[in-house]
Amino acid sequence: MGDLASVVKAYDIRGVVPDQLDEEVAEAVGAAFAAQTGAGTILTMHDMRASSAWLADAFGRGAAAQGAGVLAAGLGSTDMLYYGSGDLGVPGAMVTASHNPAQYNGIKLCRAGAKPVGIETGLKQIQALAERPPAPAPVPGSVTTVDLLPGYADFLRKLVDLSAIRPLTVAVDAGNGMAGYTVPKVLHGLPITLIPLYFELDGTFPNHVADPINPENVRDLQRAVVEHHADIGLAFDGDADRCFVVDERGEVVSPSALTALIATRELAREPGATIIHNLITSRAVPEIISAHGGTAVRTRVGHSFIKAEMARTGAVFGGEHSGHFYFRDFWFADSGMLAALHVLAALGRPAPDGPASDGPASDGPVKPLSQLLAEYSRYHASGEINSRVADQAEATARVRQTFAGRPGVTTDELDGLTVATDRWWFNLRPSNTEPLLRLNVEADSEAAMAALRDEVLGIVRKEI
Repeated sequence: MGDLASVVKAYDIRGVVPDQLDEEVAEAVGAAFAAQTGAGTILTMHDMRASSAWLADAFGRGAAAQGAGVLAAGLGSTDMLYYGSGDLGVPGAMVTASHNPAQYNGIKLCRAGAKPVGIETGLKQIQALAERPPAPAPVPGSVTTVDLLPGYADFLRKLVDLSAIRPLTVAVDAGNGMAGYTVPKVLHGLPITLIPLYFELDGTFPNHVADPINPENVRDLQRAVVEHHADIGLAFDGDADRCFVVDERGEVVSPSALTALIATRELAREPGATIIHNLITSRAVPEIISAHGGTAVRTRVGHSFIKAEMARTGAVFGGEHSGHFYFRDFWFADSGMLAALHVLAALGRPAPDGPASDGPASDGPVKPLSQLLAEYSRYHASGEINSRVADQAEATARVRQTFAGRPGVTTDELDGLTVATDRWWFNLRPSNTEPLLRLNVEADSEAAMAALRDEVLGIVRKEI
């Protein structure tokens, strides 16, 4: 068996197939997961990659050998796995490498109720068990096939009222990933003219990698929105747990603006609720949450931190700059499709004097998406910029020293280094897996953002 240490990451298991991840590894992880959880039943699901079905089968064999019953749900998105885990109350395993290129695959694990399993919440123990597989149970568990797609679609449609939306033209780029399987079912019956791009399930990604955070992978969607005069464009990653949005002009919408929009919708439904945002989201997000009577809570980057803080605070919603959106009513898990439904509801039923809600349709003027989101986009952001460095800590220390003592400057180290004034802020944080520093900058003007960005990059990239 391959070296498990090379594929066990902070949040999941991921590696190159078959060099790092093969049937033997998947079977051992399945057995370890069943033994570690002690679960009587485990749900499995997989994406469209060529290796995914047989890796899911191998994982299921390992779990069944420990006496666990296996519910094999077949093809699905990661948020469908979360739905199944939450609705059925069982642990789950999703075979996917999300947005990674075709040669990769992986396994995302969750406990019953879609509770995450990461390096600090059981993944290390699962690795140790997989390296020394436990003895098989006297009686193996059975494997039963289940179809979760209808229940998943119905559940999402109950969480967002779409009953009175106006007709919309919606372009969707599935990137040959799992959104090509889920979107038609979820949107079926709505007054939506669907413009599908790359809905054919193909884990070789013949058109572009299913990673919409990279601007190059959204170009086709931007063109389609403009050419078809679409009201909105939606782009999903490979396992369809993340969603990015393009407005009617073909411009990519900041995930921070979407976080603020969805937050106001949830606060209209539940006044005074808590909303989670990570420290890379725009300063506009906590400002808007507070203005609408909510409590904004700032967290580190990463789904394990977001989900833990949501569970601790009972937050109704959480958003990240990376296109992950989390919902209390979805077991505190993330769902790109649920976020998309919120945006469609807001766009389809605008209110004349403020953010859209799930109330009765308004007789107010119809706003295009760019206008609907204008109030949520207050600042100028750099986006995430990566710099390869020889010593992450030393480069960060140079930046810290440069800005220390400047008038009006505050710093914190919740996640990397954040430096802020009342006009701008930046965050510099190390990658967990590569010798990179990731920089995000935001300011109240384009010129101020560019000047600050260039100054910090000059310090980070200075030759020692």
